[in-house]
Amino acid sequence: MSTPPEPPGRERGDACPGALRLHTADDGALARVRLPGGLLTARQADVLADLADDLSDGRLDLTSRGNVQLRALPDGCGTTLGARLREAGLLPSDRHDRIRNVAASPLSGLDGKGFTDIRPWVRELDGLLCSSDDLTDLSGRFLFGLDDGRGDIATLAPDVTLIATEGGHQALLCFGPGPDALRVAAEDAPRAAVLAAREFLAALRENGGKAWRVHELAPALRPRPERLADRLAAAGIGSAPAPSATLPLGAPAAPGAVQGPGGRWALSVAAPLGRLTSAQWRLLARTAGQDGDGELRVTPWRGVVVPGLTAPVAAARLAGLGDAGLVVSAASPWHGAGACTGRPGCVKSLADVRADAAASLAAARPGGPGTLPVYWSGCERRCGHPGGRWVDVLATGDGYRVAVRHGAEEATVAVAARSGTAEAVTAARNPTPTTTPATTTPTDGPRG
Repeated sequence: MSTPPEPPGRERGDACPGALRLHTADDGALARVRLPGGLLTARQADVLADLADDLSDGRLDLTSRGNVQLRALPDGCGTTLGARLREAGLLPSDRHDRIRNVAASPLSGLDGKGFTDIRPWVRELDGLLCSSDDLTDLSGRFLFGLDDGRGDIATLAPDVTLIATEGGHQALLCFGPGPDALRVAAEDAPRAAVLAAREFLAALRENGGKAWRVHELAPALRPRPERLADRLAAAGIGSAPAPSATLPLGAPAAPGAVQGPGGRWALSVAAPLGRLTSAQWRLLARTAGQDGDGELRVTPWRGVVVPGLTAPVAAARLAGLGDAGLVVSAASPWHGAGACTGRPGCVKSLADVRADAAASLAAARPGGPGTLPVYWSGCERRCGHPGGRWVDVLATGDGYRVAVRHGAEEATVAVAARSGTAEAVTAARNPTPTTTPATTTPTDGPRG
């Protein structure tokens, strides 16, 4: 059996940044702090704000996997950064830092819509990852997804996905992009996910491949469900085949107040273009610590959920977060909008895309149902762009090329100068009704 060609760029090693392996950019070093499931405490959030002020540029970037990035870090800050993250419990294992990529349904247990609260899965899986030395061979882009049954995480196409089923007693274990899955007991789900990752590494060793993610393996080389079932059985985990399983496909958490059981509310907000100032971040931490249950959840859609508030407090705090510049309504033109780093932080960028995006969004009219996600990119790499059906705003050097993309399909809407981009983007984001759903599946890239 021949080994397939490496995907573009895979002839080099995986340079995905972490908290200890920093990425050098034009504006300084970049650190990515993994937050499995997006979970962190208000105290940990304060530590990140302090780091942004003390070592970085006073801002925090939210990534498409629910992690946090610090940019513009000075040379030689790694020792201080690592020590402060360890002390806060944000770096439990140096060796496993970059493989702690776990996305989870951010509203799980908060709105009554999922089949189970998957936070225990998050914590168990993270513990298993940090205690498994063989899994350090995974790339920094390999993604575990934990979905409570609503389908928001399943749309992200993780490499290994656990999906809670009705009743909460079982989970679907999905491996890569194929339609086949295995059913396992809910209590075995995190261990089963780790064994699936080991099966991926075994396939790489056997075929001499250098793929970073399951979908990069040729179909003939992807591990079969029956082989994974054998591995599970050897570890004492029972499973049953679920061929051609129908997976739930749900929408991301929208900005606003979220009502839950017992009279408790959660606040869901988005970061404008995925970036928060340390002051905005501290406001979220203070809301969680003083008014909520002390927890924050960073979402894979560059937002934050603050749970555990009473109804009157939730309404007041949501208004305050909006006044502070956060996106608090799905009608806002900033909802679903993102941008890469652009100039001056990235040498490859042809424009200051964040400034141009902000100017366009400030001039845009409010959105509504069916409004497509939009993403400004400074070059053809389109780092961190969404998937599904979305509006691609690509810098050309003289202006922007605006197109609606869906997979390999593309429909060019306009080629505009900077001054005319807002109108072209607004038209592209509000197309005529279509049966094709708009999703926001993030793709690989330096900001993922």
